Amino acid sequence: MPRASTPDGFGPDESTPDARRTGGCRAGGAQRLFASGELARRAERAVALLAACTLCPRRCGADRLHGEHGLCGGSRHAAVASYGLHHGEEAPISGPHGSGTHGSGKHGSGTVFFAGCNLGCAFCQNHDISAPAAARDPATRATPEELAAVFLDLQRRGAHNVNLVTPSHMVPQILEALCIAVPAGLDLPLVYNSSGYDAPETLELLAGVVDIHMPDAKFWDPATAARLCRDAADYPQVAREAIAAMHAQVGDLILDRDGVAVSGLLVRHLVLPGGLAGTAPWMAFLARLSPATWVNVMDQYHPCSTALDMPELAQPPSVRELDAARRAARDAGLTRLDPGHERRAEALLRALLCGPVRAGK
Repeated sequence: MPRASTPDGFGPDESTPDARRTGGCRAGGAQRLFASGELARRAERAVALLAACTLCPRRCGADRLHGEHGLCGGSRHAAVASYGLHHGEEAPISGPHGSGTHGSGKHGSGTVFFAGCNLGCAFCQNHDISAPAAARDPATRATPEELAAVFLDLQRRGAHNVNLVTPSHMVPQILEALCIAVPAGLDLPLVYNSSGYDAPETLELLAGVVDIHMPDAKFWDPATAARLCRDAADYPQVAREAIAAMHAQVGDLILDRDGVAVSGLLVRHLVLPGGLAGTAPWMAFLARLSPATWVNVMDQYHPCSTALDMPELAQPPSVRELDAARRAARDAGLTRLDPGHERRAEALLRALLCGPVRAGK
């Protein structure tokens, strides 16, 4: 993010060594692993896990190689709900704010939205495509060749990266597609955009393949996780271990001279009403991992999906709760906090003062 620290501590602290900027760096890990044959070997090992699926912490044991569907809805082939250039991610992922016609990034992030999900949050804003039924829909099915073509099309269209959204249950299929796309010229950074509910064995398959890890840090309390995510009481422990492993793989976030991320860790934390997300302990954990961890304290929760029927989730967090969450991040010692909430406030203020921006103006 190409801006100096703000008075309240939000925004990147460019004084830290890990906030350094690089030149126009491209990804290289997947290319090296392909050249050595290791990428193909990892794809083969990953596909074998589908026979009695242990890809994610659910370890449901479904025989996805022979037609069964996991709890996530996934089967043998990838399930892709949609893909395209996305300008609404954090500035290091979509591109610096204000550099393009959509207001966040000249080219945008090349997002690939996989259908289905291994976690299943009650308040999922993408519930129409994250439900297991979406992954079972034949219309979402993609062969390795088709998924590789998606990656290459996003590169051709100028994406800053390939952003794999909800990928935890599709890692074998992603690796298979990379074995096709990399020799065909794919050299964009790969973003692993997950819920944080990732098995350590699966993350090991991605070491040196993924350039940017972008996990969620959702809940600190096991009882809350069980209640809101289909009995996933182990989410807090699994996510802490996964995020630590991700940081060990890629380190702190590194930007190029244009403010676009080329490698590293970016963590998202959605503030929930009533303190349900456990913000303060999460911020302390991330600061212990590294004070230079780039963290987005997200303020855009709104009730949807089955959360509409849950009184504890029936309203967004209050302004006081949001302020307390940001204060907890600062007090924990985190120095690189995403200023996205400031950009949204600025856009709202401009709209109120000037009216909506018209095309061509």
